[in-house]
Amino acid sequence: MKRKILVLGGAHVDRRGRISGDTAPGSSNPGSWFEEAGGGGFNAARNLARLGFDVTMISPRGGDPTGEMVTEAAYAAGINDRPFVFLDRKTPSYTAILERDGNLVIALADMDLYRLFVPRRLAIRWVRDAFAATDMILFDANLPEDTITAIVARANSLGKPVAAIAISPAKVVKLKPSAGGIDYLFLNEAEAAALAGQRPENAAEWASLLGDIGLKGGIVTRGQRELIAFASGGAIALQPPSIKMVADVTGAGDSLAAGVLSAIMQGLPLEEAVRHGAAAAAVTVQSPLAVSENLTPELLRDTLALVPAARILH
Repeated sequence: MKRKILVLGGAHVDRRGRISGDTAPGSSNPGSWFEEAGGGGFNAARNLARLGFDVTMISPRGGDPTGEMVTEAAYAAGINDRPFVFLDRKTPSYTAILERDGNLVIALADMDLYRLFVPRRLAIRWVRDAFAATDMILFDANLPEDTITAIVARANSLGKPVAAIAISPAKVVKLKPSAGGIDYLFLNEAEAAALAGQRPENAAEWASLLGDIGLKGGIVTRGQRELIAFASGGAIALQPPSIKMVADVTGAGDSLAAGVLSAIMQGLPLEEAVRHGAAAAAVTVQSPLAVSENLTPELLRDTLALVPAARILH
């Protein structure tokens, strides 16, 4: 039987413009435009579905063509899509400008609709049933702070493991009041600094800094430098594999979260789970899409050969 995971959070449209030459700030740059369904929670949900999990997605959505694009993408991924649809509203969007090599220049997030996902919606019968039936709960920080607090409280009361995706430095601070109830938080160094209120001189200290605010476990990504992960009193470092042909970094962190959680739900230890996450991210950055259409459990196992062993910190 497939393991079940409930995902609550961002499911919107991603628009990405790629500059075709050298980036010239403050002026017009030639390039090309592309859009697809995206969102931190939604990207992770689709990756988890591709890895063989039974995924339910709950997210606000507008009654517009963009919302229909998200619905179609959820159907294509095999997700049990359960949106709250606001017919008179527009679906949120994320618009990014990328350099020629795929790195982010700047982005704009139009996410006003997510504030309508208020805590009382968690009291709806089918939402309560979804919480009760799942094996793990994943949410992202696109949601309002009081809703995040209510999600964590509901999951903790049911004894369900909880994971979260930080999304951005501006949004991750919404997780601080409920940090003690989160088992795994996925974030980069900028987001970790915003949450902890400081940056350590030694990256290995991220585990203690984030633990001091109550977080049970976390995975701090650092680009091509060693990521830091901690849980259950232990911490490890892992060097991501070197990828020669990077097509687009969009969605890499979301796929890493999916890879880590897929391994954890299979009972693998943290040091192996982060290797699965790094392998999933490596597959994603070689695709022009935020969720690689090539990702399968078999490809993930093959890509593990490129990922070194984790280094135990303490």
